Amino acid sequence: MSLRVNMARPGKIIEAEQRSSIQEVDGTLAGRLGRMSLGQQVITLAIWPLLEQILSFMVNTVDLILATRMADGDTRVAIMDALGLGGYAMWLMMILQGAVATGVLAIVSRAAGARKPEEARQGLVQGILAGLFMGILSGLIIRLSLPQIIKIFGLSDAASGYAFNYLSILAWSCPFLGIFYACTNALRAIGDTRTPFFIMLFINMCNMILSAAFVFLDPPLGGMGIAGLAWGSLLAWLLGTLVVVVILSRKHKPESEEITLTLRQADWTPQREMMARIGRVGLPQGVEMLGMWMIHAYVLRFITGLAFDGALGAHFIAIRVESLSFLPGFAIGTATATLVGQYLGANNPKMALKALRTAWLFALAFMSSIGVFFLLAPEIIVRLILPETDTQATQLIAVAGPLVFICGIFQPALATTIVLKTCLRGAGATRIVMTCSFTCLILIRIIGITVYDAFYELTLIKIWTFMSIDLFIQAGLFIAIAFRGKWLESKV
Repeated sequence: MSLRVNMARPGKIIEAEQRSSIQEVDGTLAGRLGRMSLGQQVITLAIWPLLEQILSFMVNTVDLILATRMADGDTRVAIMDALGLGGYAMWLMMILQGAVATGVLAIVSRAAGARKPEEARQGLVQGILAGLFMGILSGLIIRLSLPQIIKIFGLSDAASGYAFNYLSILAWSCPFLGIFYACTNALRAIGDTRTPFFIMLFINMCNMILSAAFVFLDPPLGGMGIAGLAWGSLLAWLLGTLVVVVILSRKHKPESEEITLTLRQADWTPQREMMARIGRVGLPQGVEMLGMWMIHAYVLRFITGLAFDGALGAHFIAIRVESLSFLPGFAIGTATATLVGQYLGANNPKMALKALRTAWLFALAFMSSIGVFFLLAPEIIVRLILPETDTQATQLIAVAGPLVFICGIFQPALATTIVLKTCLRGAGATRIVMTCSFTCLILIRIIGITVYDAFYELTLIKIWTFMSIDLFIQAGLFIAIAFRGKWLESKV
């Protein structure tokens, strides 16, 4: 069947509409969400994750600012490179736990839409067990392979030393992250996005206070340098995990839903069937994230091999600025993944499709607006993160500024890929997301960059240009996939 676009309604494709009408549309959402319009549902569920993402940006930026004030000159460049590697290593640490959390979100949201509270609780409990196991496994793998991971990126000796000190401590947070994200994704899946926000607010405040104390106070409490940032993050995640478990140990019934989540009198025996369901949804996501990490690590080898010593630091700063837009995009996508899962659970695929379309247009408008600021004042935005105090800082700003400009160009494509991929994962269609992501990443970021480097001189701006091309191609593919509608038939 051909894909015919209805130009009167952006994003609407006839085949998707036909698929969404295969089942009888008789499902509504429970509680307060069921009495709202679709736009109100998206905004209600997205506002708290949006504030949460803003908090995360602020805290990560505080870590970056603290790091830039630990030292000057070459030492500061080495610390910035180490934190750049730290960001990618944290991504690697979260792959297994993130796969479990995605499975929990898909299963619990379907159960919430179908008014099956016991199934939702089983998904939460089994998700906690799986998250804890994967967190322990992830932490051990990272800790044991840390020297090899650092070596892959080809950092200077000084930057490698800082990175090892930072990550060897942070690796022990992996088990806490596994439990935490399983719990918070279950809360989001039943429509409660407010509680995770306040827990993250608590974590962020702890992180800022503890990190600043460990770095700037006198020994023995302070004076830890970059290790102080790691200890602050580790203790903050531990405290946040304890808080969310205590909350869920009570009877939890959010205002927006009738589904109740509680860990009281829960059966903690591992259940093969539920674990298999979590794995069926989460495994493709984990494979996708691992593959993406390896591809990004491959590209970073080109970046660290550039003539400019602070190339990785400039790359990291540009990504930090870029997060001003993509973190809200993730917030919108996560909220809509909840709606999509609940509508599919309520036997209403037509509304699931409409929720996806509405969220996509919201994110497209929001992130493109932020992109305008990236285009108009890239270096000014960079200076908000990195003050121009010496020659090295001036160099970093000069390199990072054009990268932020490129960020402004690809914001529409980034909005499209983030929201559509997140919604498809929430529906359980993780295999098609994995396949398309891998195809584009391998063709553009591995083959494209490698071939270009063999014949021409590679620069940081050219690498970011390849990344932009990849995003635009992925955006086109996921528009076709999402509005074709086959994902509406996904089973979890």
